[in-house]
Amino acid sequence: MLEIIKAIFFGIVEGITEWLPISSTGHMILLNELVKLDVSKDFYDMFQVVIQLGAIMAVVILFWRQIFPLKKENGKIKIDRNIMLLWGKILVACVPAAIVGVLFDEFFEKLFYNYVCVALALIIFGILFIVIENKKKKSKINSLAELTYNTVLLIGIFQLIAAIFPGTSRSGATIVGALLLGVSRTVAAEFTFFLAIPVMFGASLLKLIKFSFAFSGMELAILLVGMVVAFITSMFIIKFLMNYIKKHDFKVFGWYRIVLGIIVLVYAFFQAL
Repeated sequence: MLEIIKAIFFGIVEGITEWLPISSTGHMILLNELVKLDVSKDFYDMFQVVIQLGAIMAVVILFWRQIFPLKKENGKIKIDRNIMLLWGKILVACVPAAIVGVLFDEFFEKLFYNYVCVALALIIFGILFIVIENKKKKSKINSLAELTYNTVLLIGIFQLIAAIFPGTSRSGATIVGALLLGVSRTVAAEFTFFLAIPVMFGASLLKLIKFSFAFSGMELAILLVGMVVAFITSMFIIKFLMNYIKKHDFKVFGWYRIVLGIIVLVYAFFQAL
């Protein structure tokens, strides 16, 4: 029962930090130190990725009309061309991270998945958010339809940074990239949500295959509870973020990242003593 309660905490943290540009990895590291799951390392490595499936289902449900290309008109099923074009752009943006993720995921995880690298990524991208927002001019791209293939490929390269350096935050990296390219905050956030769909499904599938679906009854319960809680939490957080950025910028998240990065560094220092 205690492990199920812990899974609830993990689901809440995942649902909040996956969509806010504050790094789910950094928070998961700290949470796992405070509320450590009594599971094997292999299971936990898989759990912290696959729990994201709950979060991504919230995006699918909330934005269903904007991402599902089949529409019923006059009793006939038609394909929405604009949505198909959007999916083409999403897949193009996924290419850089997908290639690196498949070929070098374990290598970069071993190289950079440590307190110092995570903390530095938190702080550096926190500073970038503040600098970019202070210098941001009028947006050139104010709708998803205005995104070009060149633009989304560049956004995908920023996502690649998140795939290489834990703590960068996938949403944080893509939003920073989009803002630099002149994309409005709302479009940057929406495209980041949509971009997460194939990325998270792909990453989760790879982890499940590696784990061989060899769950014990308790492990399966922990995973399902975490996913369900992440889904429910994500429903609220996504709505909150979309309303928030209509009136505010991303600087508050930049300052939060800097503070969290410092906390992780201090924690790492005392761990090393």
